[in-house]
Amino acid sequence: MKALLSLQPGDASTLQLLDVADPSESPDQLLVRVRACGVNYPDALNIQDLYQVKQKRPFSPGGELCGVVERVGANVRGFAPGDLVIGRCGTGAMAEKIAIAADRCVKIPADSPVLEAAGLVLTYATAYYALVDRARLQPGETLLVLGAAGGVGCAAIDLGRALGARVVAAASSQAKLDFAMACGAQDGMVYPAQLEDKAAQKALTDRLKELVGPKGADVVYDPVGGPYTEPALRATGRDGRLLVVGFTAGIPRIPTNLVLLKVCQIVGVDWRDFTEQQPQRNAANVDELVRMWRAGQLRPRISQTFPLARAPEAIAQLSARGAMGKLVIEIG
Repeated sequence: MKALLSLQPGDASTLQLLDVADPSESPDQLLVRVRACGVNYPDALNIQDLYQVKQKRPFSPGGELCGVVERVGANVRGFAPGDLVIGRCGTGAMAEKIAIAADRCVKIPADSPVLEAAGLVLTYATAYYALVDRARLQPGETLLVLGAAGGVGCAAIDLGRALGARVVAAASSQAKLDFAMACGAQDGMVYPAQLEDKAAQKALTDRLKELVGPKGADVVYDPVGGPYTEPALRATGRDGRLLVVGFTAGIPRIPTNLVLLKVCQIVGVDWRDFTEQQPQRNAANVDELVRMWRAGQLRPRISQTFPLARAPEAIAQLSARGAMGKLVIEIG
């Protein structure tokens, strides 16, 4: 089979498409023929050895997939050859086949849109864990989403809208803001692509406060970090919750007196840890996401697709923060 492999640490240009032996499933695994794989920021970190969990080489990037079950391990129940499944695997999905733990897969209806399904697990499950489990987002609350045009931002917008929140978007260009508004945000603004000094941060704070309204944001979804987090925190209202999701702009330094004075919370969101510590709750979350998706309440935004041979282009585009919506690799 064909697989995209990381043989040494480096950027996407170091990846190689090679012929490798088909994997064999263990008794607790499924052998899945991959039809599509979602592209996520951890893919870029993994191949550079920058992710918190280091991978043993060689490995294929790709942390989520949609595919068809070919064989079922001896200990597995509830799956059969021919089932269409979505799964989370951390790495390994940018290949024609994968052996994956059955408890990391969910069977979905055979007529499900494969490309959307491939982009449902990581970003939407992260958003669900963040907004429902961590922030307890309520209907009518104001949700501010930073990095609103990226895959995680679009998922938060889509889910926040479905949960009845007033969703406002912040993005680094007008094109990205337009995309975020098309995803369901009700209001939004363009923030500077660079914040070089305190004066620029102060100006952004003022604009965010005007955007969210006098009560401030109830929940801030922040996958950006860097110098953008403090202005977002300052725009948070009393009892607000700032969700720390990621650091595409770097790790921020936050004056914690703001948390005291505003009587708000900074809440960490580590979905990977959640899946390991509370797998049953995560499984219930994914089941609810699939239900909402099949009912038409959620609509993953697939902006571009790539064949497996061009997957490095997709990872490079994501690394450069040039992607809008979800990028998906078509394999089967």
